[in-house]
Amino acid sequence: MIRPLVVAALVMLLPFTTVRTLADPAPSQPSASTEPYELVRGLQAVQDGIARGDTAAHGSHIALIRQIGEKFLDADANVWSSAQNGQAVVIYLLSGGGPQIVRKLPRDKLNVDERLFNGAMAYVEGRQDEARELLKDVKPRTLPSGLGGQVALVQGALFARAEASLAIERLDDARLLLPGTLVEEAALRREILLVGQAEDFDKFEFLTLAYIRHYRNSVYAGDFWQRFSSGLTQSSLALDERRFARIVTLLEQIDRASRLKLYLVIARSAMVNGRLAVTRLAGERALTLSADATAERERAHFFRGVSRVLTDEFDGGVAELKALDRSKLPERDVPLLNTTLQLALDVRKPFAGGPAAAAEKPPVTPARIDLASSTATLARAQKQLGELELLTRDRRP
Repeated sequence: MIRPLVVAALVMLLPFTTVRTLADPAPSQPSASTEPYELVRGLQAVQDGIARGDTAAHGSHIALIRQIGEKFLDADANVWSSAQNGQAVVIYLLSGGGPQIVRKLPRDKLNVDERLFNGAMAYVEGRQDEARELLKDVKPRTLPSGLGGQVALVQGALFARAEASLAIERLDDARLLLPGTLVEEAALRREILLVGQAEDFDKFEFLTLAYIRHYRNSVYAGDFWQRFSSGLTQSSLALDERRFARIVTLLEQIDRASRLKLYLVIARSAMVNGRLAVTRLAGERALTLSADATAERERAHFFRGVSRVLTDEFDGGVAELKALDRSKLPERDVPLLNTTLQLALDVRKPFAGGPAAAAEKPPVTPARIDLASSTATLARAQKQLGELELLTRDRRP
């Protein structure tokens, strides 16, 4: 479906005389080749096909970039006096074009904003600090949409770590200026992680659904889901039980194995943060997705068992934890299992001698208290209380 775009773009690279020869063997007069801005439009059309999942476009676009570079070098110097063609050079750079090609163009003839040109060169050559300084104050919405969207995408990448709020704003600009393109697809991939880190769940959900709706078949969809997973699990987005059903809806869009892995990550994160309701919900989801006698099934039982022991199903939780095959648990989970079981058993342990024995013996006078004999017990109790606090702290959503 998208493959005709590849053919069309390649045809644009041929001199009109060649096209005429292909269509009609009769002799014809030579004609000028396509304008640089038209060549770049052809490149963008092919790249937009990549966003929609055209593997043929993905396989050919590197060769297309190289051929466009060759056409740039062969172009008459006067073509670069056009603002459209000057801006096309910047778009070419930011679309994967080689800086070594652009450096060979007649710089004194290029009709293009100095900041944009130098900023684009700095970015593609890896001079990030210089690129940030040159492009920081550029307002993408004041530029033609084709150029503005590309610049906004680059700004989103440049400021992602230092100024996340600015990066999110610029990625929003990129999506709005070039909807339905590879630029929008790339902006969604970059923005999903930043919004996750900012713990803005509503926007996180919105961006995810937008990606699913328009770009689920993109050649780069795997990268989106990796960033989605990081944004979801490296924040508290998934730790609120009130939005768990919405998380489930989002996770239904990815493959079973990835879904299982994410539920296990969510369950563990919820457990160590004391969000036991989410621990149980995620653990139960993982149980439905895991196969019998697998390490994933044992971990799912572990998380559900912990949530039961520390909430309202003590006996069932203890039984579930005792039945675990410890050899299938990750090494880091075994100490948590031991601590949880010990705490559970200590909570139910009766006092020595029982209430009756305590009533028969007179209370010990202060002079006869042996503090030395209770020091070890006190230290152990304090350690266990600290571990219990780690497991149950901040249980509110």
